[in-house]
Amino acid sequence: MSFTRTLRAVGGAAVAGALLFGTAPVASADQMRNDQWPLQKFDAESIWKVSTGKGVIVAVLDSPVDGSHPDLAGNVLPGKNFITGSGPANQGTGDDADHGTAMASIIAGHGHGPGGADGVKGLAPDAKILPVALPGVSHDQIPQLGEDNFAKALKYAVDQGAKVVNMSFINGRSEATPDEQQAIDYARKHDVLLIAGSGNDGSGTPQTPAAVPGVLAVGAVDDHGYVWEKSNYGPHVKLIAPGVKIRSASSVVDVNGKYRLANGTSDSTAYVSATAALLRSKFPDLTAGQIANRMIKTAGVPVDMPDMKLPDQHYGYGFIKPLSALTKDVPAGPKDGPFPALSGGGASSDPSSAAGDNGVDPKIHSSKGLSPVAIIGIVGVVLVVLVIVLVVVLVAKKKRNGPPPGGPGGFGGPGGPGGFVPNPQGPQGAYQQQPGGPGSYPQAPPTQPPGR
Repeated sequence: MSFTRTLRAVGGAAVAGALLFGTAPVASADQMRNDQWPLQKFDAESIWKVSTGKGVIVAVLDSPVDGSHPDLAGNVLPGKNFITGSGPANQGTGDDADHGTAMASIIAGHGHGPGGADGVKGLAPDAKILPVALPGVSHDQIPQLGEDNFAKALKYAVDQGAKVVNMSFINGRSEATPDEQQAIDYARKHDVLLIAGSGNDGSGTPQTPAAVPGVLAVGAVDDHGYVWEKSNYGPHVKLIAPGVKIRSASSVVDVNGKYRLANGTSDSTAYVSATAALLRSKFPDLTAGQIANRMIKTAGVPVDMPDMKLPDQHYGYGFIKPLSALTKDVPAGPKDGPFPALSGGGASSDPSSAAGDNGVDPKIHSSKGLSPVAIIGIVGVVLVVLVIVLVVVLVAKKKRNGPPPGGPGGFGGPGGPGGFVPNPQGPQGAYQQQPGGPGSYPQAPPTQPPGR
């Protein structure tokens, strides 16, 4: 099935500012920044003292991007336009570039004017956007492309050095096509973190690409910490992020200028991608899975839901807390993080998987010389001979000197030294569930509280 859903399924319809903030005239530049409530909730000023996403390329698989927007100029690479099959994707204009421009600005907008104080600012303002334009109909519609074009677009992004890929769309299918799966595996093998929106239908039916194992699925949350009522849910959802009344840049001019206000998991996906860019800049040695691990381990839940069983099908492991993810002491964990190990060459998150039967390194069996079994046999024979010699000596001594003083017992008697005993710990996988322990995911069955 080709993509036939609209971007509204993930992005949400843009909401006119007048509907939410009255009928005031054109909003001031200060108002644009004030409308960005996620930056205030995240304490962005403190975040930017730690990381700004510098040196990280975030691919935005979406509509084209208006790279000339004053809040994005200089932060958008040429990319590639898969609508036409060639040419850059950073020269979008009008409706056809609206959605991609919005996502790019949430991730890496830098504002404009003195000190960048005007307009929209992204959470990772020094990251670079690689726009990868997918065929679409209008600014609120999802790309309408063949099954292989999405795969080609993703592989292109990986080959261009993207370390994070933002996919704010759904395609109406619950499983990936072979080409899509191959592209996703290709990205993971190249240590690229894939992030996708769950969708805006309020549905519990998983949809790709968010539903594909190895992709970080994101839901939307409002400014009170509650899941947006239209955010799709399911066991695949890992995190939630701001997705209600989100101010972003636009390629369409309205009463507020080239800006828009919208609801949707598209926007929440962009905030998670921006957080990933911050972390990849701060921790360049961590794998994509370990970056996801940091976001999950530092996620939060509403203050009035402290006993929520995680992961939850609406909340996942909670809402992102970028400053905590950047500054908390979080064990790196296995390379695949919360994702399943890649099949056919991907390393397993369980260190014991590199061992053969009974945890014995298979390389030992192929080494030259005596095998472990032969060595043990020789040692056993030597020990038997020593025991026989010792018994002979003791018997001879007993015959000369009579019975020894004291009661029964002797070598190896009760309480004395014996043979080897099994290791009580046993082999443990790297992701053994240990509630409350450092570096472990909570182990609890998912629940489904109503979203808000």
